[in-house]
Amino acid sequence: MVRNRRRRPTGARRATFAAVALMVGGGGLAAVNVYASASEGTLGGGAAVQQVKSAPGMATIDCPDVGARLTSVPGAARADVDRELADLDGQTAAAYRQLQDAAESVRQDPASADGTIMNPLKEKRAATIGRVVAALERAGDKPDGLEAMAACTLRAAPDATGAQNGTATGAPTDSAAPGGTAQQGDSARPSVPPVQNGAGQAGNGPVVSDYAAIGSVKPNAPAAPQGADASRGTFTTECGVNAGGLFNSDNVIVAPGVTNGAHHFHDYVGNQSNNAFASDDDLANAKTSCVDQGDRSTYYWPVLRLQNGKQERDAGAPGGGTEGNAGQIVTPKQVTLTFQGTSRGRVTEMPRLLRIITGDAKAFVNGPANANASWSCTGFEDRQLKDKYPLCPAGSDVVRTFRFQSCWDGRNIDSANHRTHVAFAGPDGTCAEGFRAIPQLVQRIVYAVPAPSLNDGGRTVPLFAVDSFPEQLHKPVTDHGDFINVFDEKLMREMVECINSGRTCGAKGDSGSGGDATTAPGQGATGAPQTDASTSPAGQPTKGAGGKGDGGKDTGGKGGDQGSGKGEQKPGKNEETPSGATDRPSTDRPTDQASTGRGDDDTTKAQGAGNGSATGTAAGGGQAPAADQAGNSASVEANSAAPADQSPGAAQPPVAARPQAPVSQAEPQTSGSLAETGAQLWPAAIGILLALSGVVVLLRARRMRY
Repeated sequence: MVRNRRRRPTGARRATFAAVALMVGGGGLAAVNVYASASEGTLGGGAAVQQVKSAPGMATIDCPDVGARLTSVPGAARADVDRELADLDGQTAAAYRQLQDAAESVRQDPASADGTIMNPLKEKRAATIGRVVAALERAGDKPDGLEAMAACTLRAAPDATGAQNGTATGAPTDSAAPGGTAQQGDSARPSVPPVQNGAGQAGNGPVVSDYAAIGSVKPNAPAAPQGADASRGTFTTECGVNAGGLFNSDNVIVAPGVTNGAHHFHDYVGNQSNNAFASDDDLANAKTSCVDQGDRSTYYWPVLRLQNGKQERDAGAPGGGTEGNAGQIVTPKQVTLTFQGTSRGRVTEMPRLLRIITGDAKAFVNGPANANASWSCTGFEDRQLKDKYPLCPAGSDVVRTFRFQSCWDGRNIDSANHRTHVAFAGPDGTCAEGFRAIPQLVQRIVYAVPAPSLNDGGRTVPLFAVDSFPEQLHKPVTDHGDFINVFDEKLMREMVECINSGRTCGAKGDSGSGGDATTAPGQGATGAPQTDASTSPAGQPTKGAGGKGDGGKDTGGKGGDQGSGKGEQKPGKNEETPSGATDRPSTDRPTDQASTGRGDDDTTKAQGAGNGSATGTAAGGGQAPAADQAGNSASVEANSAAPADQSPGAAQPPVAARPQAPVSQAEPQTSGSLAETGAQLWPAAIGILLALSGVVVLLRARRMRY
């Protein structure tokens, strides 16, 4: 029998082995955790994140708006003209994508843009406009001057200050005539961009000069005086916040029958069957997310996204990521839909299926003539921004407000350019001759999104922006809202009676209060676009309009795949199958192309401070959360890329010419805090403790006998 002569390890040797294991294991754990934390330092999780740059803006393509010129289209030509106008939008979007893809070659050879992008675009537009003219001539109308609108202009990228030939990028110039190119002089502006500087998650905006601190704005939206005969009542309908994720990139008003006619995604509340192919019968027979089932109206607006690197389900879809609309879709915190009266006289009933669009989705290149964007913060709603996104202090949420036209021509439910059948009331609150006053829809949408970190271009706290046509660069001035009236006639009569009698009514009943309803802040009595608001620094915040929305969760919506089928729509709450009554026969074909919805129940809380609820009356007289008056306003102003400019046509001094204050620590942050760092690195701390334990054991082992 062979004796085992191998020496067994002594206690000292075993202690040495244990010490080495502790040091190696602990050190390895710490190293792996630190490396992983560094790799995940950008927002957006495990996916690769293309962060927003604080570098200069982008070049874009400016094409004359043919649709805006068509104030009259015979009914026989309407379908053909709508289809060709949608084709023009698609051509511009495709050309812009080419411009993005060819940025480097255009920088090296500026003339190449003419041959590869601009001239082919002109030829395509000329052919399409020719078909528009032919359709009008067949219907007995002979338009003038449309052929001259084929050529587009390549607008140069702003310089490093965010200014484009001396004009701030956040504001369209007054010299950019609607439907034409900017008239700044060819010699003053290069015909092609010197470099295509991308910004935003998709490379087409926003940029830091698109933001302004709400504290830098003087009060500029006073309530209009009410006449003795004013219709002072309000009627509120509650239709949710689109928590179910009903989205699509269609626009049944502007481009009926055309999939992806909007080239950007919309939030929908109310009617659950709105898509490009929805007929009047479809809308009348649809389910609704509204509490009062007598309101099957459709309310929709461009989605708001955080530029945080998240890939929504529409990342590879038309209208989504393929057309420059990327990032996490944010579900509103509140949506308040209020109909109010006029400061002079009584209102009459809206006609069923009346279409109204307020604002201009192409205002960045068209100019401010039809722009009607209004951005503010809770607690500051007597201050409205037109061409800037607001930077709100801690405890204050972002608010976008749409005040729709309140005068109707008494005959048409739509018009060729979707504008001339309705109008804003004049400064005195009266409608123009031939028009009659109707209830004015005021949409107030609140988002719990924190002020972005402009000093690092949104890397720490992401920028936010609305979806847009790709060539509109997500400018805030392009914000717009759409509405189709599908109220039951009985409920519409009740609304008008309520408003004219001065009561406060809505889905939760009639308050019976009379006479003191106030005008919601935003744009005075009429809601007509304003361009002369003051922008110098202001004092303390004032109480703004509170919202009476349904206060849904701040969830990040999931964009869907196009054409998912009408049966796959996710209806809102409190729905029932309505009756099939409609006022006129359908002329549009139905389809299985439907709005997209969330594919799962995954929700993401909106980040940062400012999650307190804003409560009050829908008419705008309620309380809002108290803003931090000590330091918060100053901290937001320190992050502003430019002072707020309410006049879309006004130029601003270059950002580089203004002193930049350091970022205050009072600004809401979503990452990078000490607490968050500790939460991410706790495994490394354990590893370090293990390694230190190994060192202690090793030192003690050296004193032991082997």
